[in-house]
Amino acid sequence: MDESKISKERKEILQRIAEYEAKGWFDKPIENDPEAPELLPEQIDYLCKKWSSRFKRRVANFIADRYFLNLIKKDVITIDGVTGEEYLEEGLKKGAIVTCNHFSPFDNYIVFHCIRKYLPKKYLYKIIREGNYTNFPGLYGFFFRHCNTLPLSRNRRTMMNFMSATNTLLKSGESILVYPEQEMWWNYRKPRPFKVGGFKMAYKAGVPVLPIFITMQDDPERLDEHGYPVQRHTVHILPPIYPNAELGEKQGAQAMMVAAEALYKQKYEEVYGEPLALGKAVVEKHTTDN
Repeated sequence: MDESKISKERKEILQRIAEYEAKGWFDKPIENDPEAPELLPEQIDYLCKKWSSRFKRRVANFIADRYFLNLIKKDVITIDGVTGEEYLEEGLKKGAIVTCNHFSPFDNYIVFHCIRKYLPKKYLYKIIREGNYTNFPGLYGFFFRHCNTLPLSRNRRTMMNFMSATNTLLKSGESILVYPEQEMWWNYRKPRPFKVGGFKMAYKAGVPVLPIFITMQDDPERLDEHGYPVQRHTVHILPPIYPNAELGEKQGAQAMMVAAEALYKQKYEEVYGEPLALGKAVVEKHTTDN
């Protein structure tokens, strides 16, 4: 990789990743995102009960499908293959929390594209950060607000509605994509420590967690708009993790999270051929947070 060709903005992002990795700040944002307005309860119709919400969802999904399929056909988003497809039918048949490592604004569509034919309810819901819903402009902002998204919020009442909606969706057989690493780290290949929230959702609703880990390799012949090698993706579907009803929500969710982290670690080491080691500071922080 020729670092002289990488844009100044992306160099700063890569330097920030290196700094945060060394300090064990794996859940801190690395992008220069502006302050976002707080999402209030009256601004979001999580279950699309309103006719206008259902109409906008239909339009947004129609446009997004054609937009992202075109990017895949043009090899802008490159998917080299999928492993573990045998886990999809069983893991998704009654709804699930789907987890994925978060390294790109497009990784949610990569996941959806590779599992969509196994989704009994047609579309995949996605949990997104508050700012992506309240503060994102243009076409991507339209997608963030209407393509089956479930935004988080700093507002307590909004989050009560969020938790009720996610539980309703899961119990009705829908699947929800959660990024347990929390923040997007651009083109970062290692699995980062997880937050337990998504696993609590799965345990409470009595549905499995379907872990997905996407690996990457540099395209030797192409650079992206930042001067960085285009990433070629392989999607690894990992075995579903089922809730143990005997443990209770806190211990049961924690057990599911630990099992998912182990699967990610195993797949990382298998594909990249190197051990995934977390320093003492990272382990201590992860233990405290969870």
